[in-house]
Amino acid sequence: MDSTNTLAILDRNELTRVQPLDQNPAAVYLANLRPSGRRSQRDALDKMAAILTNGETTDGLKIPWQSIRYQHAQAIRSVLVERYQPATVNRMLTALKGVAKQAWLLKQMSASDYLTIREVERVIGETILAGRYVSNTETTKLMQTCEQDPRRVAIRDAAIIGLMYAGGLRREEVVKLDLKDFDQDIGKLIVHGKRGKVREIYLDNGALAAMLDWVKSRGSEQGPLFIHVNKSGKYLIRRLTNQAIYFMLESRRELAGLKPLAPHDLRRSCATDMLEHGIDPITTARFLGHTSVNTTMRYDRRPETAKKKAAQTMQIYYKPRAT
Repeated sequence: MDSTNTLAILDRNELTRVQPLDQNPAAVYLANLRPSGRRSQRDALDKMAAILTNGETTDGLKIPWQSIRYQHAQAIRSVLVERYQPATVNRMLTALKGVAKQAWLLKQMSASDYLTIREVERVIGETILAGRYVSNTETTKLMQTCEQDPRRVAIRDAAIIGLMYAGGLRREEVVKLDLKDFDQDIGKLIVHGKRGKVREIYLDNGALAAMLDWVKSRGSEQGPLFIHVNKSGKYLIRRLTNQAIYFMLESRRELAGLKPLAPHDLRRSCATDMLEHGIDPITTARFLGHTSVNTTMRYDRRPETAKKKAAQTMQIYYKPRAT
């Protein structure tokens, strides 16, 4: 599709017209998002701006979104489908519809125009699941790198690894935890998740033991649960960053001699193992903080094992060539 014709009604002079932020539907839409979502959706708007203007601008705040109509939204969808995976296309369409809604609320777009844009269909399709399953053997090796490390930082690292697997936490959820969020008597954690959602989880077995060791070593000073440890082993009551969690896990992975894994793979493995051990999908979804069970099932890596077993049942005669 020729994207130069995507916005036939667009007056190019509008690209240079500055809208006050409180009257800019894209700016108002982004302002209503949480910081974690704002970054990705701003990127989506910028990419769609490039499509709409054939590269004339890549700034989503400069597009007169109030001029978009159903046919333009459909044209954008067609281009996105050619370039991106279904999940990415749907996320970008969510941004487009969100901006259209703000244009309507700002009385810059009619209700009928907004409602027709809202009817643009999501893309249906399966993609290869991201990430991988981390086996119990691998998590044990990660924990052993901490066990064999005499430094105080290893106590913290073991607690984080145990929590991310056994509690299924995202790394941004790990760094948000405060000491007061952990009830040592019953092993309960109050987790602050996406979009302001709060859930309670429980730790047991090795994950709880690792956490109790960390809290005992950390001390009772209020503040972030997981804090910095300097090279001399001194604790600094300063919150870790998402990137610090990534670097810690990468370092432990290399020490353990494991193939690459992402922090989120521990969360995926938590979901897979819960389902494998007979925990029902609804309980698993609540444990992970998923609004939809469908999201939880996308974390399930058991189907890959089932596919391998199915392949083993398909027998065909073939005599290998002599070399």
